Amino acid sequence: MNTSTQNKPRVLGIVGATASAKTTLSLPLAQALNCEIVCMDSMQIYRRMDIGTAKPTADERALIPHHMLDIVEPTEPFSVAQYVEQARAVITDIVHRGRVPMLVGGTGLYLQGLTLPMDYGGLPSDPAIRKRLTEQAEREGAASMHARLAAVDPPAAARLHPNDQRRVIRALEIYELTGIPMSQHRTPTQADAPYDFSLYAVDWPRAELHARINQRVDQMLANGLMQEVQALLDSGVSEDAQSMQGLGYKEILDWMGGNYSYEEAVRVLKRDTRHFAKRQLTWFRREGEVTWVDKDNFDYDDSRILSYMLSVCREKGILPAK
Repeated sequence: MNTSTQNKPRVLGIVGATASAKTTLSLPLAQALNCEIVCMDSMQIYRRMDIGTAKPTADERALIPHHMLDIVEPTEPFSVAQYVEQARAVITDIVHRGRVPMLVGGTGLYLQGLTLPMDYGGLPSDPAIRKRLTEQAEREGAASMHARLAAVDPPAAARLHPNDQRRVIRALEIYELTGIPMSQHRTPTQADAPYDFSLYAVDWPRAELHARINQRVDQMLANGLMQEVQALLDSGVSEDAQSMQGLGYKEILDWMGGNYSYEEAVRVLKRDTRHFAKRQLTWFRREGEVTWVDKDNFDYDDSRILSYMLSVCREKGILPAK
């Protein structure tokens, strides 16, 4: 990533918006490059939540080893920090076995956590201040803490997502301790990343991506999304659980609770998924090192796209030259 990558493990990634065919492309690419897939999706971590999260099928998982799937019960909260800790251990294991880790998913906060250090090394810390700020965040909410950061350190607030609570709190802690905004200290860059990333994303024309999203929602409903939500409730998962706030689940819960008609729930789910895809694209376009693959430039031919991606991998030394 425009930095020294000597001695850093190579990590590939297929990132981008929901319904952009990440899984479809990742499987043959992983086979060609001796990869194992590390899922990077904040909903696919949950067990028994398969339809609404569009998890890879059993047949797809049989083709390539998949990691970071089905690792948490739907009743349990799960943070970015937990994901990063576990994913880094998985990546280390894959590398030690002589294979290449491939991140596949659309959760930008997970990628950010893997790309940059979770903490800001070399700067002072105070557990008492951090504890107080954490308690305030629990009472006041993430948006309030992010607004507080924006008031004292606008550049840091612009860079950090409001839900990235750990880094927001750390930035406020640094300001309280030093009186200097974190953005005026040396902040981590890609040079600090523990890996040599090579990221790819498939870009669709907007109308076609929206059509794919609408089709995916219809297919999820046909596959039994409502029954999946009911089964989760019957097993003791609370409507207020973190897992049930994900796209697809919260809209079905609203329908079950009488807040929406069925038709309105479907409309809202499609709309919210389109909005979510737009946010994902915005996030990943900020990642300057992503190689974007325009689907229409390849006449929607996946074999041509795969050939192109393999040629880029050869140029980068990931795949030996022919």
